[in-house]
Amino acid sequence: MNKKMAGLSIAAGASLWGIIGLFVSNLYAIGFTPLQVVAVRAIAASIFLITYALLKNPKAFNIQMADSKYFIGTGIISIVLFNWCMFMAIEETSISVSAILLYTAPAFVTIFARLLFKEKITIRKMLALVFTIVGCAFVVGVFPSFSGTISLFGLVVGVGSGFFYALYSIFGKFALEKYDSLTVTVYTFIFAAVAVTPFSGIWSALHLFTNLKSWLYIIGLGFLSTMLAFILYTKGLQYIESSRASIIATIEPVVAAIIGFFIFHETLQMWQYVGIIMVLAAVIIVQENSERIPKKSLIENETTL
Repeated sequence: MNKKMAGLSIAAGASLWGIIGLFVSNLYAIGFTPLQVVAVRAIAASIFLITYALLKNPKAFNIQMADSKYFIGTGIISIVLFNWCMFMAIEETSISVSAILLYTAPAFVTIFARLLFKEKITIRKMLALVFTIVGCAFVVGVFPSFSGTISLFGLVVGVGSGFFYALYSIFGKFALEKYDSLTVTVYTFIFAAVAVTPFSGIWSALHLFTNLKSWLYIIGLGFLSTMLAFILYTKGLQYIESSRASIIATIEPVVAAIIGFFIFHETLQMWQYVGIIMVLAAVIIVQENSERIPKKSLIENETTL
């Protein structure tokens, strides 16, 4: 897979994350709590991924016990804590503010990738990063109309969601040096499901599973917006720099805004259209000429812009 195809894979995965609101909002309406939705998402994704791996490549389950640390990183430290921080930020601030704080993630990834993987911070990356942050602010409506205040706790958990979200690309990059993207994705959600389920109180919501619509939304959430999304994102991450991948993934709020417009009939303001254009521009800016990268030379053979 060349870098162009890797970028498309990441963009496709992020687009599937962007439609998550279709399923989550309906599960909330049925009666599930945010933490129960996190648990349902992790459990459903684990079941789909385990089934897929058994059919496609049973050897994907072969890992060394010492490498569990990678999946503790991707599954618990990243996925579980990122979701918890995001839901707390939504409760403490608002959906719009929490969304823009979440997308501080590319900045964290760029810094971590520089320190850990020696990825160079180029002018093109910095320009794309600025376009991303400002564009996301426009898309979610935080700027220019935001006039409220943010509590310290809201700010901490909001930035925390971006921090833990960023860690998936970092822990995932380490894991991908030894394992296939399918292995990384499977164990990420197995670890996440095992960690979050005992604290979710899902057993108190068993009566909600008698609703047929619950299963439709759970399948959509677990299969489309989780299993397939993370397979596509992690596959692309094998062949592209972490910092570049995180910027491309910011197409997610753009897709979410478009879904809100067409499905939920939400009105988009002029600056939101400007934000969408800026985020798409960032995705284009951060691209580079396609070239083949051997999987085993993931870090050494990465080129700068």
